[in-house]
Amino acid sequence: MAKWFLDERDSEDARRLRNSFATSELTLAVPSLLLYETLNVLRYAGLYTRDELVSVARALSQYGFEVLEPAEKLYEETARLSIECNITVYDAAYVAVASHLDAPLYTADAELVNKQLAKHIKTFKAKS
Repeated sequence: MAKWFLDERDSEDARRLRNSFATSELTLAVPSLLLYETLNVLRYAGLYTRDELVSVARALSQYGFEVLEPAEKLYEETARLSIECNITVYDAAYVAVASHLDAPLYTADAELVNKQLAKHIKTFKAKS
């Protein structure tokens, strides 16, 4: 999600997904940690002032994502996936959410793509 706010490799692809979400072509479900991770990446990118980062936080909270908190089964699935797939607990949380919802996970994370746990953001096709 940080790619929505930064100009880097795969940012255009990420924004294409964002635009599909913004036009209600799709819904986005995310683990609650995504919001914190995004702010952290943007904070340390060194491109945002305090007030700008606060504005980004406000915007993120108003996007209307389906935010999933770690509940028992989702939390257990995250732990299981982390060990079985040899990925971080953070990455496993995204995989668990997608699995829980039987939905695709799009990312620019090469490890998750290479392990066939997610689709690369470049493969996302907008409906229109």
